[in-house]
Amino acid sequence: QVQLVESGGGLVQAGGSLRLSCAASGRTFGWYCLGVFRQAPGKEREFVAAISQSGGITYYADSVKGRFTISRDNAKNTAYLQMSSLTPEDTAVYYCAASVVAGSLSPLSYDYWGQGTQVTVSS
Repeated sequence: QVQLVESGGGLVQAGGSLRLSCAASGRTFGWYCLGVFRQAPGKEREFVAAISQSGGITYYADSVKGRFTISRDNAKNTAYLQMSSLTPEDTAVYYCAASVVAGSLSPLSYDYWGQGTQVTVSS
């Protein structure tokens, strides 16, 4: 078991930046691939970014590539998603998740989920 607590959401202006944090407790943090997903009203949950157990490999959805950066600090049991150049289309509830399956972009492969944090980007 691993518990994830997500924070850092809020309201920002278009073009602004925000950093989400995902703090973990429980089993060894470094065992898990970390993913971030988001869900906007009326839309399906979509993949945003993921990072391998060691932090050496990252994955990004095309819609956020070049704007978002995922990182992790296993010593602090925390992952981060730095979001820049935000647009209203980024408005969604963001969830962090953990999986022992490396490189998975599917939410079905993730076993543990944070509570979600709302990100709202105003025009």
